[in-house]
Amino acid sequence: MTDLIIFGVAKNRYALKIENIQRIIQCSQLTDIPNTSEVVDGMMSYEDGVVKVLSFRRVIGLESYEEMLDALFKKLKLGHASWVDALKLSIDTGSAFAKTTDPTMCELGKWIDGFTSYDDKVTDVFRVLVEYHKQLHVRGGDALELYKTDKEKAKEMVDVEINNIYNHTMGALDDFVTDLEVVANSFQKLIIYESGAKTFAIKIDTIEDIAHIQESDIISSEDNYEFNEFLDLEGVLDLDGVLINVIKTVNIPN
Repeated sequence: MTDLIIFGVAKNRYALKIENIQRIIQCSQLTDIPNTSEVVDGMMSYEDGVVKVLSFRRVIGLESYEEMLDALFKKLKLGHASWVDALKLSIDTGSAFAKTTDPTMCELGKWIDGFTSYDDKVTDVFRVLVEYHKQLHVRGGDALELYKTDKEKAKEMVDVEINNIYNHTMGALDDFVTDLEVVANSFQKLIIYESGAKTFAIKIDTIEDIAHIQESDIISSEDNYEFNEFLDLEGVLDLDGVLINVIKTVNIPN
């Protein structure tokens, strides 16, 4: 039997043999290393020494988690600008409002439900975002109800109160953008990995599972090869219909 740690990076799933893993810890702020490889995010204190941190996203050619978050926040801002425009149109013309007034059902609400932070400053900003975002949807629903009995007050409510709440909501999102590295660390994990005589950390998105398998469960093919100088793939594992890339070794630049 072989024990594997399964982790996620973007929409991809990978597995490492547990015998090469010392610990799994929460990602924290790193110290930059001048003139290093682009796949190395920095270094950190670990036990009685210092270890380098390898970005698995960069190893497989993906944008950094910070870049992904930046694109996500821009998308969420555009989505809520569209939400407010649709609400104004509905109140101005009496047309049906097709978007949700449930704060948990929009894209931002779903992101909020999955967010966890271990940084006090980020947690404080997050609480502000949650409160204003909830107000935005709830008061939007109130404005739609008010429209049934008083159209002018409903319009005034949208133009003044809801517009003000929207601006605060977007301001809270902007505060996240100023601390993208800290926010990204709230999601990402570090796998402390041993490769020969080297010990280093691998930054990944999520830990998914622990799998107990037979070596024969790993499907080898002609496509299995040295992915690049930092990553060797052993094969593919089909685990309950999910294809997982099983890693043979991970290497880090000197």
